[in-house]
Amino acid sequence: MSPTHAPTFAIAIHGGAGTIARSTMTEERAALYHAALRDVLEAGRRILADGGSALDAVTEAVVRLEDCPLFNAGHGAVLTADATHELDACIMDGRTLAAGAVASVARVRNPVRAARVVAERSGHVLMAGEGAERFLSTQGVALVDPGYFTTPDRLDQLRRAQAAGAGMLLDHDGASKAAASSGDPIDPDRKFGTVGAVALDLSGNLAAATSTGGMTNKRPGRVGDTPIVGAGCYANNATVAVSTTGTGESFIRAVSAYDVSALMEYTGASLEEATRRVVMDKLPRVDGRGGLVAVDRFGNVALPFNTEGMYRGMARAGEDIVTAIYE
Repeated sequence: MSPTHAPTFAIAIHGGAGTIARSTMTEERAALYHAALRDVLEAGRRILADGGSALDAVTEAVVRLEDCPLFNAGHGAVLTADATHELDACIMDGRTLAAGAVASVARVRNPVRAARVVAERSGHVLMAGEGAERFLSTQGVALVDPGYFTTPDRLDQLRRAQAAGAGMLLDHDGASKAAASSGDPIDPDRKFGTVGAVALDLSGNLAAATSTGGMTNKRPGRVGDTPIVGAGCYANNATVAVSTTGTGESFIRAVSAYDVSALMEYTGASLEEATRRVVMDKLPRVDGRGGLVAVDRFGNVALPFNTEGMYRGMARAGEDIVTAIYE
């Protein structure tokens, strides 16, 4: 990941972080995740290689992650304590600093598309709940029955959590015993299940997008870092584009996505140094676990995490696609 100042493009994605048990990660299971990540990266890379915008690339990447039930966003999102869905998403354009977000929506098929509509057509930055859905329905955003998001695995996950008397459970982290019993390398009851993408286009513009179904068995109305500009998502052409995944409350308190940009702008830190300080030094001080993906204005990419693993990948001009799960 050596620095470059020539015109280039880059895209990086994540599908959540957590304690991923190597003992239960079969070759077949790993192949499913690698294939899904590669599909997303290939789609984003095509847009960028054809001269498309970073904003279009991250939108398409996150839409594909939302449509994949392996990840906790869109179809396959986790359920609240009331067995309902509350979805959050954010998108930001580094060229203009325009941003849009939705929180606690229950019928929006692709929340990242809704976030972009909020950014481009509403005059607002963040819209929530039924009011957001009413506005989005007038803008041609696809709405679905909430049952579209539910999968049998997610229903089982909620039932196990409630039967155990557990509180809110994060989506890619947890007990290896539970993981082993379910056959999932990450305990499906405890994962940091946010998805996201960052990109640099050939015009030098940056963009970031993040989307999530939240936390299993969460209190209805709880909102994490994903739709909060500067916490779960941030992009600025002068510095960096960032998308985070992890313990949302900690990322909010640390303003983690913006903090990467601030370190680069105000201290001259490199992308690698800034992301390392945020993920490895600053987040743990507020009990923050997880990671982020970031790309700077020169096309350098960073994908740090302080958990055992993070589903992630990257593609840059002239280079092969790379996907990874562990360190």
